[in-house]
Amino acid sequence: MMEYVTLSNGVKMPLEGFGVFQVPEAAVCEQAVRDALSVGYRLIDTATAYFNEEAVGVAVAKSGIPREELFITTKLWIQDAGYESAKKAFETSMEKLGLDYLDLYLIHQPMNDYYGAWRAMEELYEAGKIRAIGVCNFYPDRLTDLCLNARIAPMVNQVELHPFFAQTGAIKNMKSLHVQPEAWGPMAEGKHGIFTHPVLTEIGQKYGKTAAQVALRWNAQRGVVIIPKSTHKERMEENFNIWDFTLSDEDMAAIAGLDLGHSEIIDHSAAETARFLNGWKIHD
Repeated sequence: MMEYVTLSNGVKMPLEGFGVFQVPEAAVCEQAVRDALSVGYRLIDTATAYFNEEAVGVAVAKSGIPREELFITTKLWIQDAGYESAKKAFETSMEKLGLDYLDLYLIHQPMNDYYGAWRAMEELYEAGKIRAIGVCNFYPDRLTDLCLNARIAPMVNQVELHPFFAQTGAIKNMKSLHVQPEAWGPMAEGKHGIFTHPVLTEIGQKYGKTAAQVALRWNAQRGVVIIPKSTHKERMEENFNIWDFTLSDEDMAAIAGLDLGHSEIIDHSAAETARFLNGWKIHD
């Protein structure tokens, strides 16, 4: 049975959703989202920079699921960070998704004029066009700064969170600011042999679960929203089937012991990363 978290503004958000990063092909993305919705996922996470908002919108429209049962997220890219450009980008995303309102809008990276973008998002939120607003990849210093200076504090922060990059301190800081942590890459993008990792596999055997299910459950038990991605329906079902067991304190501690204390996927503090991400253009 799906569990929910309540955001700082009272909005309920599913604790598990479905991500569509790196699924740009329209037909593949549409089918994946339709499969995910049929499995039972209700949170769908996309972004302008994923180039698949239209496919998500088509899948949602064809699903026949009442709009109020769905929780749709998209994100504002660096190129459109700024007050006027964020408002324009939001309208473009809404057209592509075919929606009247959005459940969650996130600033994708703490780059360019994200303060201007945030002011635009505050206004869109107050106008009832977005149910919740938040950020992605904001590490403790950037998140704290925004929370202390914004009129409306972000409700969600989506960052890399998995057993090999646990970010315990960052989560503690988010919770002190009443910001909900959400994990991108909850399977570490397949690194470190996560699907066959001996620690995760051994724990899983106690519950009749896979290493992947254990990794997802660990984050969920920490109160972290998870958005695993797959284009295979059987894997979607496996990822969704994590609500009928509870990891012990000993299990949680053993998994926490896998933390490397840094990312091996992307270093957001590197100048090269800032150059690369700013060079990623989504339109002319």
